[in-house]
Formats: sequence, C-alpha cells, structure tokens
Amino acid sequence: MPANPKYLTPAFWPRFAKITAAILGGYFVSVTFHLALASWFYRPEVLMTMAFSGFILWVILMVLAFLAKSGLKIWGIYILLSLFFSLLIYLGQTYNPTA
Repeated sequence: MPANPKYLTPAFWPRFAKITAAILGGYFVSVTFHLALASWFYRPEVLMTMAFSGFILWVILMVLAFLAKSGLKIWGIYILLSLFFSLLIYLGQTYNPTA
C-alpha cells in the first residue's frame, strides 16, 4: 500500500533541508558535544567513548531531524547547539588546559 500523499513533502528544498540537517547537522552536534566533554574531562576516555556513543547520538539526532516539521528550524536548533558546545570547548581549553 503506498504512502498517504498528505504526509509526503512534495517540494525539493524542505526535503533537502531535512536530509542535510539529519546528516550534517546531527554529526556536527554529536562531535561538538563530545569534544566539549573532552575539553573538561579526561580526554582519552571521552574520545574512546565517543567512538560508540557519538554514533548513537548521531542516529538519534537524525531521527529527530526527520520528525521535525521544518528543516530550517531543525537546522537552526542544530547550529545553535553546535555553537553552544563550541563555546564550551573554548572555555574548557582556556580554563582547563591540562584535562
């Protein structure tokens, strides 16, 4: 049985925004989150954990991107989260350089 057309996105750009937000935006948020943790805690342990939990977080963020109503809104949320985690990375490197 085919999908109900009212649930499908016919336009190219909203679909493209969701796909890129899921793949790129989710990856950026996942990596910056783990790097922010690594800048405040013991780096080798966090980076080893990132090999597994980073992929799981990325998949969860992908699913959330496709559940969102608007691709542009989810892009905005992912960019703001990435900038916030980047700020935490900067502060961690500045105030905790030996971690």
